[in-house]
Order: sequence, then structure tokens, then C-alpha cells
Amino acid sequence: MSDTAEFFSAPSLVHTPSASRVWSLVAVALLISIAPMVGLLPPNWTMGMMVAGTSLLIVALCVVIKGQVHARHAQQTTAVMAAFAEQEESPFLIANTYGDVLASNASAREQFGAAKGASLENCLSSTFSTPQVILLRLQSQARSFGRAREDCVIGGNTSSVTVFLLAPDIFCWRFQQSEQESWQSLNLPVLTIGCADDVVRPNPAAKKLLGPRPGRVRDIFGDADARIGASNIIKSQDGMIPVAVTELSRSSKERSLGLVPLIETPAPGASTSFADLPVPVLTLSPAGAILNANRLANKLLGNENLEGTNIADIMRGMGHPILDWLARTAAQEDAQRSEFLQLTRKDKEVFVQVTLSRVAVDGKICLIAVLNDATELKTLEAQFVQGQKMQAVGQLAGGVAHDFNNLLTAISGHCDLLLLRHDQNDPDYGDLVQINQNANRAAALVSQLLAFSRKQTLRPEVLDLRDTISDLIHLLNRLVGEKVLLTLSHDPVLKPVRADKRQLEQVLMNLVVNARDAMPDGGEIRIETEVLNLSQPLSRDRATVQPGEYVTVRVMDSGVGIPADKLQKVFEPFYTTKRTGEGTGLGLSTAYGIVKQTGGFIFVDSTVGRGTEFTVFLPVCATVAEAEQDTPAQPEAQSARQGEGVVLLVEDEAPVRAFATRALRLKGYTVLEADSAEEALRLLDDPSLNVDVFVTDVVMPGMDGPTWVRKARETRPDARVVFVSGYTEGAFGDSEPEIANSTFLPKPFSLTQLTEAVFQQLN
Repeated sequence: MSDTAEFFSAPSLVHTPSASRVWSLVAVALLISIAPMVGLLPPNWTMGMMVAGTSLLIVALCVVIKGQVHARHAQQTTAVMAAFAEQEESPFLIANTYGDVLASNASAREQFGAAKGASLENCLSSTFSTPQVILLRLQSQARSFGRAREDCVIGGNTSSVTVFLLAPDIFCWRFQQSEQESWQSLNLPVLTIGCADDVVRPNPAAKKLLGPRPGRVRDIFGDADARIGASNIIKSQDGMIPVAVTELSRSSKERSLGLVPLIETPAPGASTSFADLPVPVLTLSPAGAILNANRLANKLLGNENLEGTNIADIMRGMGHPILDWLARTAAQEDAQRSEFLQLTRKDKEVFVQVTLSRVAVDGKICLIAVLNDATELKTLEAQFVQGQKMQAVGQLAGGVAHDFNNLLTAISGHCDLLLLRHDQNDPDYGDLVQINQNANRAAALVSQLLAFSRKQTLRPEVLDLRDTISDLIHLLNRLVGEKVLLTLSHDPVLKPVRADKRQLEQVLMNLVVNARDAMPDGGEIRIETEVLNLSQPLSRDRATVQPGEYVTVRVMDSGVGIPADKLQKVFEPFYTTKRTGEGTGLGLSTAYGIVKQTGGFIFVDSTVGRGTEFTVFLPVCATVAEAEQDTPAQPEAQSARQGEGVVLLVEDEAPVRAFATRALRLKGYTVLEADSAEEALRLLDDPSLNVDVFVTDVVMPGMDGPTWVRKARETRPDARVVFVSGYTEGAFGDSEPEIANSTFLPKPFSLTQLTEAVFQQLN
């Protein structure tokens, strides 16, 4: 109502271009009337001019009064219409012939920004492509006929624009949702059909009845045209049902049909039949034969005729045989009345909760089974159990890998010490090399466990996947063999990613080997790379990929495919569909762990008989310069060099400590040993003791490595540090230590790697 009050106080918004001429006429009349009185005219002209001036003045005053009455009337009419417009839900506004907005309701101000005094053309410029053309056309029609209407597309929806003449030079504009759009809120199914008999716009009720994509009219009405005003049999999501069809509107481009489902009402006093019961129900014999099934039971179990089928053929028990459960229930023995069973359907995995009741029909014992779809419940339960299992296996993998890395460090380290005392002509040299190589193979297997638990060491660098895959292609060709064709397809504008090259190569090899094994008779494996820009979050497989730029790597095969019930298990550790001895079940779980630790995502799609596609999402590296700057510099591979200095070695594993001590002493270092952090701090209490480098394990009983190093640095700030650990990523706990002049060496390490790390810290 505020617009109404403001309208009365601003009459200048109503343009009256003739007002200036009227006031000019009044001024002339006054001049003519006054001129004889002041002696400006000859005496014989005085009387005539006074009469003419007075007449002209009266006419001018009448014109002015009439104009004021007309403007006042227009203001009052506009004020009334503005007050009425505030009650309208559709955008409603009043403007003059020049397009100045005089009043508007809240909807118009919100949707078009049509505030008082604004230009109507500017308000509609973001809605219509050519607002001045539409406004001029409708305003001209309203001036001629008093009213005009036109359907326009606004924001992707069809809306009706109506304008009518309120007063001379004042127009009312109304923007109303068209009938087709208003049908979206109806509970009655409405189909808007185009010229080619395609359903172009079903409302939500129609989608619920016919499905999200009804298709063509003939698909709905069974290869026939819809009979208006008569009963028609249509194909719905629940089968064939009768509906009455009425035509709601028709234009040159489309028509709208309303569908009224026809439900047969039972006669008074009649009871609902067994087939129409509102819950899925089966009647069973004690031996499990299905005697009767209602409509909902047939739909749930995926079979149109279940009578005569044994329930054991379509369901399987989760704990004990179904027939035993039925027999105990029929004999009134103690048995659970409700059980969760799984259907043997091949199209999808379905679980049902079955509740049994014992009844007597015509003197015979029967069982009534009430079914309830429990698929969602069992899926949530499986997800919860899977989450717990994955967490437990991840913790186990990390712990086992830590212990194995300590063992492998001792084995490969002492093997290195033996190799120093044997040359290639020694009979034992070959055996020592075999020990060393198998220790390295064991380290690779442990690395896979760490990859699954996302705790392996990553050395990220900026990579162009085209170069990475090209370097790997010769090895991949040898892996797939002669019967499989390996092809590549790269995006010509591929952007760099930041990842560990060695680990990324492991992912690609695992995916290609998995694809090869899915094609025992040969086929084609295709690797494609592409830059994908996500503007909206992508949610699938209980993961959400945030918006941004990603490089995708697709590995596609034409193999046997993966069944739908096994697709969700492929990334589980130790899960494999191969025969015993053909696979460890760690390949895909390793790929999953590496991709996740890199900050990416991996998804799988498969169709039985047509092949499988794995898609890896890796975030694009923002700038090459920053990424390269963040990459820690790795020492160049070179032979272990002689050094000098004092090393304090802190390691709780005796075999590892023994090997490291001997290795460092062989290269000229003075080594002080400690089996715990507390022992190391006691050694450092001697101020006369000079130590150049701390070599310490990260995870130890009692005080951990970073903690004791911080305490030791209080009195020895210049000491260098080499951290070692069987754990890698996350080895430092919740707080990554920012300790200057320190480096990290993962286990298992060789003699050369250890001595080189110490040498680099001292030099």
C-alpha cells in the first residue's frame, strides 16, 4: 500500500505533454485582457480585446480544470489498481505510455526489479531478448482494442503477458503463468503433446503414473490414438490400466490431455479380494509350494504367475534352509516368525522380510507369508558392515606392513653387508642376489598393503599423463600378450596432474592386467585421457566429486563384464573372481588406495557380456611452477660415499639397529646406539658429547621420534635429523613435525640409501 500513497504525492510521473500549451494559452489570454487596462493598445481596440481576452481566458481555464480532473481520476484509478495488484501472486505493474513504472506489486519487484520510477524496458531486458518490440506491439494493440495478450517464453517457461488500457496513456501489465505450466501442480496426470505426437511436457502426476519418460502417444495407448471423452487402456508403470481422456487445451503447436484413472468400485457390502490386498501376501503349503499370490507379491518377486512354484526356488535363507523354517512353523514348534530372505532374481539384488503365520483352510494346515521389501535396509546394513571391515583391514594392513618393513630392512640390510664381502665369482653371490631380489618383491607386496590402507610413501611430481603412459606402453604391451590389442587416445590439450609417477604406473598396470584377464579369448583394451570440467558436484557410488578441473583416465575392455551383484565388491581387498592361485585380490584395492591418497576418485561401470570401464579422476595441477616448487628434492642415485661424523642411532628393533650400525661404521661414521628415546636423551645429557646427526625411528614404545628430537634440539639446535619408519604417510601422528634440517627415509631401506641419506644431511 506504500506505493499507493507515494503515487498520490508524485503526479509528475503522469506525463501530460499538452499541459504546457494550455498554460501558454492562459498566459496569452491574461496578456490580452490586461493590455487595454495599462494603455498598451489604441482606445478603439480596448473593448474588443478585453472581450476576446476574457473569452480566451475562460476557455483556457476550462481546459486546465478538465485536465486536472482527468489527471485526478487517472491517479485514483491507478491507486485502486495498485492496491488490487498487491493481492496478486503474479507479477503486476502499472506504467505510462513512455514505459515509466508508476506502481508495482511485490512479485513484479522481486522477479523483474520493477520499482517505482524504473523503466519497464530495462526491467524486462534480462527476461526478453527484444523487450522494446514486444512492449510496443502489445501497447499499440491495447490502445486500439483496450486489451492485448501474448504467450512468451520467460526463463524457459511459457508465460502469458496481458496488457490493458487503464486510462489514456496509462497501461496495466500482468505476467501470468500459462495453463501448461500451472498444470505442474495438479494431481491429475496431464500430457502436453507436440506436433509429432511426442510427449514434450508431462506433469509430475503423469510421470508418477507413466514413468519419467513416457515417450510417444502410441507407446502409451498401445499403437492407437487417444479417444477423447472415452475410456482408454494405457500402459502405466503398474501395468495396463483404464483411464478416461479429456482434451484440456489445443493450439497450432501442441495439445494437452488430461488422464483420469478409472478405478472399479466394489459393490456395497462386497469385500476386497485376495488379489487386491494392499500388502504382498503368499499362501504356502507346509512343503513350501505357493498356493496363491496376490498382485503385489507377484510384482515384488518379479514373476507374473507364482502359483505352483516352490518358495525355495525363488528365495534362499540367510542362515538355515527355508523349508526347515516352514516345517517348524507349520508344526507349531519354536521358530522365529520373521526372517530376512534373498531373492534369486538375476536382474537385481532384492531382500525381503517374510513373516509367517499358521492358519487352517478347509481343514488343511497352510501358511500365510506377508512380504516386505527390505532391500534398502539390508543395503544400509551391508554398507555399515563393509565400512567396519574396510577400517579393520586397513588398520591390519598398516600394522602388518610396519612389522614386515622392519623384518625386510634387517633381511635386505644384512644381505647388502654380505654382498660387500663377495664378488660375482663367489659361489654364494647368486644366492645372495636371489635373497635380495625376493626381499624387494616382498617389499613391493607390502607396498600394496600400504597402498590399500593409504599409508604408502608418495613422492608427488608434476606429470603429463601422455608422457607417463607412453613410457609405460612397451611394458603394457608385453603384459597383455599377442591376443589383446592395446590402443591409446589422448586429449590434445591434456593438462598436468600432481602424482607419484611410480604409484600411478602401478594403477595403470593393475587396471590393464585386470582388463586382460577379463578377455581370455582376446579383444581390445582402450586407454583414453580427457580433461573434464565439472561445474556441479558429481555424486555416485557414495562419493561426491567436487566441482573443478580433472584429468580422467578410462581403461575399457570388451571382456566378459562384471555381474551387478559383484560390481560393488571389486575394490575390496583380497576379493577376486579368479581361480585359486591366479590372483591375490589386491590389484584393484591397491589402485583404489593409491588414487584416493593422490586426491582422486575411481569408478567402475560394467555390462555382462559387453565389457568393463574403469574411470580415474585426478585433479588438475593448478600451476606447474608451484607444484614443482613443492616437490621435495630427491638425492641423486649414486654409490654410497665415505663420510665422517658422529651419528646417534635410535631404533627399538635390534636387527635393524645392528644392520644400520654396521653399515654406517663401514662408511667411516662414529655411531652411538640407543634402543629408546629416553636412552638417547640420557646420552645427550653429557655436554661434552658431540653429535652431528640423529637417525631415529618415528614410532617407538614410550616417547616417539619427533618428540625426543624437539627436546634434544633445545640444547643441540644444529644437529641434523634422519627420520626412518615402517609407517609412511601418517607416521608422525596427528601433527606433522616441522623440524628444520630433517629428512625422511621409509623402510625398508638399503645400505646405500641409509648411508647416502646421512651423507646428504652432513654435506
